[in-house]
Amino acid sequence: MAAPCRDCTPQDHISQDQIHHEVQDYYGRELQKSEDLKTNACITPTRPVPKAVRDALQRVHEEVVARYYGCGLVIPECLASCRVLDLGSGSGRDCYVLSQLVGEQGHVTGIDMTEAQVEVAKKHIAYHMEKFGYQKPNVEFLQGYMENLGDVGLGDESYDIVISNCVINLAPDKRAVLREAYRVLKPGGEMYFSDVYANQHLSEAVRKHRVLWGECLAGALFWRDLYSIAKEVGFSPPCLVTASPITVSNKELERIIGDCCFVSATFRLFKVPGRSWAGPSQVIYNGGIVGHERELVFDANFTFKEGEVVDVDAEMAAILQSSRFAEKFLIRAGGTNGAAPQGCCHGKMKEKICDPFLLLQQRAALAPACGAAGTCGPQGCC
Repeated sequence: MAAPCRDCTPQDHISQDQIHHEVQDYYGRELQKSEDLKTNACITPTRPVPKAVRDALQRVHEEVVARYYGCGLVIPECLASCRVLDLGSGSGRDCYVLSQLVGEQGHVTGIDMTEAQVEVAKKHIAYHMEKFGYQKPNVEFLQGYMENLGDVGLGDESYDIVISNCVINLAPDKRAVLREAYRVLKPGGEMYFSDVYANQHLSEAVRKHRVLWGECLAGALFWRDLYSIAKEVGFSPPCLVTASPITVSNKELERIIGDCCFVSATFRLFKVPGRSWAGPSQVIYNGGIVGHERELVFDANFTFKEGEVVDVDAEMAAILQSSRFAEKFLIRAGGTNGAAPQGCCHGKMKEKICDPFLLLQQRAALAPACGAAGTCGPQGCC
């Protein structure tokens, strides 16, 4: 059962500095374990976890796991020897899982603004390196803000992958977060992240509420805004991977939220070089990605089976061609026009799912997210 809600009255005004302070206090002092959360926004599950990831999780220190507050497990595929940055790394759970998957030749950096969380993560570096059999650490943890990665010395085009697990909603300036992620990514790099999204723009009462900030709801983006922000920053259109319903088991919070619905969703964004844009193509997955040897479920719209020819749109062709996945695919120009939809919101082509609420509807999982209201979000992609 969710913990009773304390301090459940909205504030008259809340600044960016106040948001940072309140979130630091909430995650550093008030929350001591995941059971202290008042909603399931930060503990919702994602798609099935490959055995290699399950095994890696088993080797993470129990204190690190106990202080984990993410919404799912943001572990993309094809990680060997990659440099990975975790925005809002908290106690370091995902970083220590990634440490094993990138291998001793890879590197993982975690950044978090909450001193108490960073201390927990740092405390267990030696334990994990010994457990993994590494001669030297391949992880580091920094205290800082994901809106200003340069302040902690993170340079341009220095990472292959940026991940984030249910923390961008805690940032007052989400454009700044995506701009910084784009800056530190190498060409062809990926931002793979889970977060909380709303089916509408939030009311003032929700956006000023201390507990709802800490519970990852007050800072949730209207899902459509992610697409416009990503485009503005320079990313390719977001690829919706998966979605899970969010429930609020607290009457006071439900009253403040009203008819707004929330979902935890995972997206992938790619830093596609301009010269990589091409036309629709046909691709064949060569197989061999650890944990996805026979089938790669890339997102909610594209699944690639080993040896099978798949028609993809120009966006997906460019992503596969320019990213770390390039060597795993045979890509050739052409394909059946219209066999794969051309991005989100392109007139009549609605087959490509962009809306996480629609994805929940199609998977018959909407009811837990919206209670008696029944439906959330618009029908179709646009």
